[in-house]
Amino acid sequence: MKYKTSGVCSREINFEVVDGKLHNVSYVGGCNGNLQGIGRLVEGMDIDEAIKRLEGIRCGFKSTSCPDQLSKALKEYKAGNM
Repeated sequence: MKYKTSGVCSREINFEVVDGKLHNVSYVGGCNGNLQGIGRLVEGMDIDEAIKRLEGIRCGFKSTSCPDQLSKALKEYKAGNM
């Protein structure tokens, strides 16, 4: 799946969902090391758990963050909008 981010430095999030679990999360743009870390931390995680943990995280004065954008992408995926 591809998700175009909004309001953050990264431009896109790519991910796969297999049996309700996240796999191969990668970001295009943004803080490379931190975003690789997020991808590795959520590898194999249930998508509902990932949403719960990442939703609402803010980056500085922004109203969102790269982790929060992943939670939004997963919500869209669950709603069938992707």
